[in-house]
Amino acid sequence: MGEIRLSSEKRLRLFTGRGYPELAQEVADQLGIPLTPTSAYDFANGEIFVRFEESVRGCDAFVIQSHTEPLNKQIMEQLIMVDALKRASAKRITVVVPFYGYARQDKKHRGREPISARLIADLFKTAGADRLMTVDLHTAQIQGFFDGPVDHLFALPLLTNYVGSKVDRSRLTIVSPDSGRVRVAERWSDLLGGCPIAFIHKTRDPLIPNEAVVGRVVGDVAGRTCVVIDDMIDTAGTITKAVDALIDAGASEVLVAATHAVLSGPAVERLKSSKVAEVVITNTLPTPDANKFDKLTILSIAPLLARAIKEVFEDGSVTSLFDGHS
Repeated sequence: MGEIRLSSEKRLRLFTGRGYPELAQEVADQLGIPLTPTSAYDFANGEIFVRFEESVRGCDAFVIQSHTEPLNKQIMEQLIMVDALKRASAKRITVVVPFYGYARQDKKHRGREPISARLIADLFKTAGADRLMTVDLHTAQIQGFFDGPVDHLFALPLLTNYVGSKVDRSRLTIVSPDSGRVRVAERWSDLLGGCPIAFIHKTRDPLIPNEAVVGRVVGDVAGRTCVVIDDMIDTAGTITKAVDALIDAGASEVLVAATHAVLSGPAVERLKSSKVAEVVITNTLPTPDANKFDKLTILSIAPLLARAIKEVFEDGSVTSLFDGHS
């Protein structure tokens, strides 16, 4: 009887949907591996078809798809890719979502509302995902919605390193655009040597989406360089009102730093015409040329994603990417 040889060598495979292949290619280049060839197209009625052009049996699969516009299509395509991998006997499937769609719907504000962030997690689990990797969730509790390991990556070191290299830290104040981001502002402060924190007290009408009413600045910002931080810039209403409030309160210069640049509707025009000195974002979402402007700086999240994928593949520690310990 012939000898059976078992290959214990694991195979790392990287897959991308059509939502943002440029970021996936950048991650692949960082890892020094190719993207697995994939055929994907839409039927006339909008149904999505996906097929992988190479065997994926026994591989450690990482499926990258940022939930960019049209968001629902990107989510559905990623779910179909996970299902295809499961049925093709991939050993482990990790869903890599730099921007997690529906993350803002993480709780019920009133009766008869969905918790859509939980639904998305359930869909990925049902499709066959073993693990979830994402960047700067709207709220950290979303990690608990997914029944399996979640790698919650932070763009914080990337953003703080850039801002810290650009401004005089002795004149720096970190500003939370609302009371909910104060904890994040504290982490910014810690990484930038303990600079002071301010926040903007605002109220929001729950009946009007994407509309914020900015109140007063709480904290001393007069004559200081202020950095307004947030997880995302959507219509830029909150951010630009915060910039105006800080300038009115005597701030000498205002920068904005955010991880996810959704930039919906009037966002770009609002930012271009505001008194902000610089808007710093990452490339968790694509920024088309039409949305780029002189005051915009885009930092790449690809090295962080690549390092996290490598740690997961080698059964290392993703936490060590942030706390300096292994």
